[in-house]
Amino acid sequence: MDATPTDGTPAVLFLCIENAGRSQMALGFFQHYASDRAIGWSGGSAPAASINPVAVEAMAELGIDISGEFPKPWTDEVVRSADVVITMGCGDSCPFYPGKRYEDWKVTDPKGGGIEYVRGIRDEIEQRVLGLLGELGVTAEPSITRA
Repeated sequence: MDATPTDGTPAVLFLCIENAGRSQMALGFFQHYASDRAIGWSGGSAPAASINPVAVEAMAELGIDISGEFPKPWTDEVVRSADVVITMGCGDSCPFYPGKRYEDWKVTDPKGGGIEYVRGIRDEIEQRVLGLLGELGVTAEPSITRA
């Protein structure tokens, strides 16, 4: 996670506890749809040993490869650099800095779920990411073709 000056480019940090499922899928969608028009990072308060393989599979079904990602902790530098901090289930363990825009997305944890279960979570996260990009004035493209 390299926190670099954004020069007016919106920067979003996606946080969950393990940084193995929800925040990784959110970052995957964000990077796909925003490309270089926005900056995205993800992190966890207690990172898991590895990314959720079912989350990787669910994203791959849509042509988004998150297999190269890995769970990582958030850093003060990245939190301070973000314009928007999206939390997903980390409650009081997520950082809070006054003056920063926070959103808490109540999204079910995909941990332990099969592919059908994770697809529903994935699709909810996709819609939330698209809404966020719209709020930030970032054009979401390219679209995803579903089979």
